[in-house]
Amino acid sequence: MGARLADIARHAGVSEATVSRVLNDKPGVGADTRTAVLSALDVLGYERPSRLRQRSAGLVGMVVPELENPVFPMFAQAAEGALAQNGYTPVLCTQPPGGIVEDEYVDLLLERNVSGILFVSGVHADTSADHGLYRRLLARRLPIVLVNGYTDRVAAAFVSADDRRAGHLAVDHLAALGHTRIGFTSGPDRYVPVRRKLQGYHEAMAAHGLPADGLVELSLFGVEGGHAAAARLLRRGVTAVVCGSDLMALGAVRAARQAGLAVPRDFSVVGYDDSQLIAFTDPPLTTVRQPVQAMALAAVRTLCDEIAGHAVSRAEYMFDPELVVRGSTAAAPAADRADRAVRAG
Repeated sequence: MGARLADIARHAGVSEATVSRVLNDKPGVGADTRTAVLSALDVLGYERPSRLRQRSAGLVGMVVPELENPVFPMFAQAAEGALAQNGYTPVLCTQPPGGIVEDEYVDLLLERNVSGILFVSGVHADTSADHGLYRRLLARRLPIVLVNGYTDRVAAAFVSADDRRAGHLAVDHLAALGHTRIGFTSGPDRYVPVRRKLQGYHEAMAAHGLPADGLVELSLFGVEGGHAAAARLLRRGVTAVVCGSDLMALGAVRAARQAGLAVPRDFSVVGYDDSQLIAFTDPPLTTVRQPVQAMALAAVRTLCDEIAGHAVSRAEYMFDPELVVRGSTAAAPAADRADRAVRAG
């Protein structure tokens, strides 16, 4: 049990003595701390002591993509804590490439009689996909909430970051630094968040009187995709790039360095998400922060309301992103500033 106590304590951010008090249902532990310990127990796969099991109001499925992108574990952890505070035990379902897919997970969750399901960046975000699964769940009156993706073909509650606004924030920042050749890269454009970021990018470029033709390079999500896209954009003379994720931004930094450029002196990079450890990269990454905590809390509250039988709006709740300026962006190189002066003159 010593090793188990240490694992649980580390995950919950408390001492082993506190874990022991919670597991033995002793007094003197705050409600939030007790919830954190019980959530750690569930997430790590340890069985709750029998005296604590009746605290769970039921199971809630949480279907997320692969966990390589740090933003998805961030969301899962935030939602897990909120669910636990409402008495629910989360069942985390991840989808690594080649593994179990969304509809198979749903079948497994239904077998476990879950009270509801949270879908994060799932099939609902793919405009080319069949969304019949969600309609079937709604027909069964199973509460669901869909995060980061929207379709008017499903009468469910949606929670999203304002990705169009994110595109504006990134371009406005780079334009203010004097950049005129600003590229854009993200994942495939069949995904709703990508389309919205791209819309914001085009609107902001037009508002600043900057050309965007030939400066968009869509790729695969992840470091390698960002690297490949940025390498192509660099050959077209961009001095800055807006990326659809922090991982893609790290790939763009790598591409610039392989081309013999310094970041940010010669090339500026803006990411998206503000996932953990991004503030500690070299250089620390300027990014557009996705309000993960607020979104997770809203998604859980909405789901719990629906489980409780309360009326829930079948609409999209939109959350504002925030520009976080760090060390990967700087004033445009002199040649780009001169080009801007010519345009202005």
